[in-house]
Amino acid sequence: MRKQIDIGTCVPGGIALEWLPAIVQHGFSCVSLNFHMSLGGIDLEKFAEQVMPILRENGVYVASLGYYCNPIMDASHKETLERCIDAAPLFGAPMVSTFAGAYEGEPVEKSMKKFGEVFRELAKRAADRGLQIAIENCPMGGTWRRATCNIGFNPRAWEMMFNEVPAENVGLEWEPGHQSIQLIDPVAQLREWAPTGRILHLHGKDCSVDLAAVAKYGVYGAVDFAPQRTPGFGDTDWRKIFSILYASGYEGNICIEGYHDPVYNDEWEMTAQLHALRYLDWCRGGEYVPNP
Repeated sequence: MRKQIDIGTCVPGGIALEWLPAIVQHGFSCVSLNFHMSLGGIDLEKFAEQVMPILRENGVYVASLGYYCNPIMDASHKETLERCIDAAPLFGAPMVSTFAGAYEGEPVEKSMKKFGEVFRELAKRAADRGLQIAIENCPMGGTWRRATCNIGFNPRAWEMMFNEVPAENVGLEWEPGHQSIQLIDPVAQLREWAPTGRILHLHGKDCSVDLAAVAKYGVYGAVDFAPQRTPGFGDTDWRKIFSILYASGYEGNICIEGYHDPVYNDEWEMTAQLHALRYLDWCRGGEYVPNP
């Protein structure tokens, strides 16, 4: 029988011990524990000892251990990513999520050979531990000609990346918002990519594209023409997302990535996330009910 797609939420590692006791009360099935560019002095073994009892008592599991970094340019980032791969089993996490890295300020193609060298090694390290590596599709403000810290934001790059690293345990941590901001149709893209098996994890985040702003000011940053939104407030029809995922056999989860919405933020953060939880639950058809 097809497994229902669970809905969870992303929790920054620095606030996890403060937020998790409240989050587990709201009905999220899982969490992604995320760090950006640094672990912030956190010892992962001790961190696991602190957070796992909170989660186990409430039947919540860890969907991924995220460390978003630039393992191509920064050797210390690569070493920390290796530590995360080694530590992921302490959290029961099936995958580590990250960026593909980049030579900052250079075209995407220039980073591809180094990407292959780094991620073939990381893929083997992960496979030896029964883990997957999911690369988030976030541009991080970069472009094809001037990447920042992640070349894995565009389908043209994915084709090149998976040619360099054909390992089946390496794939994408995909979200529609990162594609919409490139004026790519995320639903059409998911129809193409979901059957490939390269979609390993999803972030529940969206955006709203203001085509009037594009028509007046263009796409080079004079205005924010595609602000990121919490699901339920953005443009994407998540009913179609779930239908495509189920039809392709996806059995993972979707973790809501908050902390970005320009309207529902700060003291409204959990209000937005719980709205997203209810909205995504509705889009997936609610809870599974067996036939009589």
